[in-house]
Amino acid sequence: MKIVILGAGAVGSTLANLLSQENDLTIVDSDPIKLHKLEEEADIRTILGGASFPNILVNAGIKDADMVVAVTGSDETNLVSCMISKVLNESVKTIARVREISYLKGKTKEAMESGQIPVDVHISPEQLITDHIQGLIEVPGSLQVMEFGQGQLNLVAVKAVDGGPMIGHEIGDLKKHMPKVDSRVAAIFRDGGSIVPTGQTTIRAGDEVFFISKKGEASKVVNEMRKKEEPYKNIIIAGGGKIGSRLAKRIELNHRVKIIESDNDRAKRLSEKLEQTIVLEGNVCDKHLLHEENIEGTDVFAAVTNDDEANVMSCLLAKDMGAHKAVALINNPAYVDLVQDKGIDIAIAPSQITIGTFLAEIEGQDVVKVHSLRRGAAEAIEAVAKNSPSGKESSIGKELGEISLPEGATIGAIIRGNKGKIAHDHVHLRENDHVIVFLTDKKVIKQVKETFSPG
Repeated sequence: MKIVILGAGAVGSTLANLLSQENDLTIVDSDPIKLHKLEEEADIRTILGGASFPNILVNAGIKDADMVVAVTGSDETNLVSCMISKVLNESVKTIARVREISYLKGKTKEAMESGQIPVDVHISPEQLITDHIQGLIEVPGSLQVMEFGQGQLNLVAVKAVDGGPMIGHEIGDLKKHMPKVDSRVAAIFRDGGSIVPTGQTTIRAGDEVFFISKKGEASKVVNEMRKKEEPYKNIIIAGGGKIGSRLAKRIELNHRVKIIESDNDRAKRLSEKLEQTIVLEGNVCDKHLLHEENIEGTDVFAAVTNDDEANVMSCLLAKDMGAHKAVALINNPAYVDLVQDKGIDIAIAPSQITIGTFLAEIEGQDVVKVHSLRRGAAEAIEAVAKNSPSGKESSIGKELGEISLPEGATIGAIIRGNKGKIAHDHVHLRENDHVIVFLTDKKVIKQVKETFSPG
């Protein structure tokens, strides 16, 4: 596939590195330093210039490109780039990152959906990040919560901890512990490596366990892997920007929520917009303010300002003062590993949250959804099962236990019609089933797609 990526920031460069080996790739940016780095790291063709300029797009090969992915730092540049790309090549698929919520509402949204504004797919990072943090709050003790089948199934990551009922027990015992809960362990990461689990695999403290369950039952499985955590009630959100305000709006009816915002005008707007959230004007790193707001009784402190340093420092301070869980948004992905588990419970890189949505579009219609896991080290995909149009052997009609998958791939569940089913070996695969597959080796995704949609 011939792909033009516009913007060499965190998302653009991550995409470029992921896709460069199997696609004809060109990346455009106005920063020569970013482009030079990509050329050295991945031998990627680069074009220096403005992403929305027609001559630059032509030089990048837009006239015979299959797809253009616009992920510059400007919504306006991304939208205009897609428009110009369609003028130069009517058949090119256009994907744009759009941060400003006003573009995604009312007439503008209708114009994009109808094709008046020629953006085939728009992706909102703030929406995805809000979903991600809300999932962490709704499933206490989780490291990552992903949805499949429009929310029917959850894929959850949890770190096994001493004191959890399943520590030292085989996975097969999980059903004995929870006879009424249907779940499946899809993968275990231990000591830096991955394990494809069987019923005889023993759960150890320190394991990072990925499992699939039906929505609403994930917390029960999490509580088997660690000491039981009660539902989170008291939430402090540091930063009242797009993510902070959306998150508060989403959770304020079921939680006691406070937002700390330093900007006076924004704080006033938030207090008018939010119904039950308490809005506090102040510095997120103000020790006195945190003490006054009972930080030691806070279940989750989520720092989501636009400043990495403020997010890190406020989380470290909150954790030191007694907050139960500290979650920090870290825009620079290089910093995530430095702060994770070093006073901060969960560090979130926006580029890693966003990347899966782009990958799902790039993989084509046979893959409905992609989630990037463990900061890009693994993936979970929702693939559509189809018969081969050319008569090649397919997996349709086979029992799931009979389907041969490449090493590093595990079936976790299927979605049939409007129902999610946990994968068991005796279940027969039907055409148009959506198959949830966990990949500890992302290189095998082509083989997995060929298994379920041959030809």
